[in-house]
Amino acid sequence: MNALSHQINDHAAWRGDAVGRLERFGTWLREHALLDAAAHARLAAALAQLATDKLHVAVVAESSRGKSELINAVLFAPHGRRLLPARAGRTTMCPCELGHDSSQPPHVRLLPIETRHRVQGVDTLRADPSEWTTLNLDVDDPEQMAGVLEALTDVRHVTTDEARRLGFWHDHSPEDNPVPKANGLIEVPRWRHALINLPHPLLSQGLVILDTPGLNATGAEPELTIHQIPQAHVVVFLLAADTGVTRSDMAIWREHLAVDAHRHDTRMVVLNKIDTLWDPLRSAADIEAQIQRQRAESAATLGLPESRVLALSAQKGLLAKVQGDARLLHDSRLGTFEQLLGHTALSHRQRTLSTLLDDTVNGLSREASRVLQVRRRDLAEQLIEFKGLRGKNAHVIAHMRQRVEADQAEFETGLPRVQAVRAIHRKLRLSIAQALDEQQLENALAPLALAFEGPGLKLGLKKAYAESMVQVRACLASSEQLLAEMGAMLTASFRQLNADHGFELELPPTPDLQYFHAELDRMERHHLHHLGVTQLLRLAQPGFSARLLHTLTSSLRGVFQGAQREAALWSKGATAQLGTQIAERRRGFTQRSEGIDRIHGAAENLEQRLRELSDQEQALRHTDLELEQWVAEFRAVVPVHLGLLQAA
Repeated sequence: MNALSHQINDHAAWRGDAVGRLERFGTWLREHALLDAAAHARLAAALAQLATDKLHVAVVAESSRGKSELINAVLFAPHGRRLLPARAGRTTMCPCELGHDSSQPPHVRLLPIETRHRVQGVDTLRADPSEWTTLNLDVDDPEQMAGVLEALTDVRHVTTDEARRLGFWHDHSPEDNPVPKANGLIEVPRWRHALINLPHPLLSQGLVILDTPGLNATGAEPELTIHQIPQAHVVVFLLAADTGVTRSDMAIWREHLAVDAHRHDTRMVVLNKIDTLWDPLRSAADIEAQIQRQRAESAATLGLPESRVLALSAQKGLLAKVQGDARLLHDSRLGTFEQLLGHTALSHRQRTLSTLLDDTVNGLSREASRVLQVRRRDLAEQLIEFKGLRGKNAHVIAHMRQRVEADQAEFETGLPRVQAVRAIHRKLRLSIAQALDEQQLENALAPLALAFEGPGLKLGLKKAYAESMVQVRACLASSEQLLAEMGAMLTASFRQLNADHGFELELPPTPDLQYFHAELDRMERHHLHHLGVTQLLRLAQPGFSARLLHTLTSSLRGVFQGAQREAALWSKGATAQLGTQIAERRRGFTQRSEGIDRIHGAAENLEQRLRELSDQEQALRHTDLELEQWVAEFRAVVPVHLGLLQAA
């Protein structure tokens, strides 16, 4: 196993361990009646994210830089050959995602290029199998798989008008257009997108690799440039070692990768094909000096630290793995790339998942501690009450029974106040949901949608976008204000209910929506970049404009839905305490009544009841200790794995 395999397997093992621990913790909470509906929802959400988490790596380059060969070298050497087409004149023509879904058989799904005539993006069409052509893969037959994957190189020949509508012909930049065939037709990809499902060890552990086409095709697909590439945990940008950063390379970097300067820690630049620099007539020192100069110059040109620029030979790395040639593998420097790729991809995911795990366990343990505190207090009251009955006659005990009934009646009489709190809470919760619903998003984006309408150049897009983003942010700010109002209302109500009924209600921290503000800032940078002057002529194409607007809307919808989920989860968790503590109080009244009934007229039953209460008190202490042990175990897991990751 190489360094990348070790790191991804370690990460997958950690995720599996975290899932197992959380599941066992959830079972323990249920067994002790400490998992209400809100806590269950929090637990289920964390388990789902941990179990299905993916590591997304996008490989971006101009044509013929060796993207597919690099993927072959990383993934497919055990098959003894390359699986993705990667020879001169035969390369992947469309964006291609490699991953593994164990619920599906091995296959490649291909989306016809004609779907570009429609507004729907790839993510929307992904859910409809009828839109795709599916070809099965035989994982035991590398020749068959390679033959099937040759379909990625399929092309069509269309008229200039059709090529223009599909986004492969641009009147404003003829130097980028493909050369027409003798019959005047234009060669375009047959497929818009490809999904490859393979049970490869790394893919099965959650690695997803996106192989992108060259500049012409990448820029024509808004979903790639606005969503998939920016959201990737790592972007690998390939250059040719002998040329460094060319004009077309720089165009891709500026258009698609340099928008988020602060995310350079997620960028890796690879100078591929260093074997073209190997020259038996030059010394090894001279060759190494040239490679290092290319690294330094490329880093300076792209504005990156030199440590983010690596040099390698994907072709020699693949050959070395296939032949078992350790010396050639070392010279190819593929191992250094795989190690840095694993560290870069996993460090961000590890921080995110560790935070999720920590927040989930802390939230569950806080709520469990509150319920246990209520139970301790009820037990303490019962012990005092029953100890006071020693030596008392039946009349006193009967009077005690009446007092319990009176206490319970008084408690039930005060519950309409709880219902009033719930009613106000429901109203505010509905208002928050409405502030971030589909209608509000549509209203906010109305100026932008209007600017996209009509033929020709769309000169007012940036202004319209700015107007729409003001309204989008206003929706998010409105939801924050409503959350603050809900928090203030619940804080005051909880304080009063605690005083009146002896509850242990405690409002969890109001959710911080700053992440969603930052996400809007990030999106705005990308969106404005694609609404700039350099895109004006492309935006004049009706099909491209419609797909771009659809992609922009989908991205912003995701922010609204994420903020909605955060608010709903917090809201549900805050008010679930009411139901839990009311149920605990009623249970306490029932236990007091049953205890009094049992000791009525029999002194020995009183002593038995006191022993039971003492046993319950001891059991609660044990439960408290177990809860502390659970939390301590979870806290010990994260630093250990982080240390292993940093040392990798």
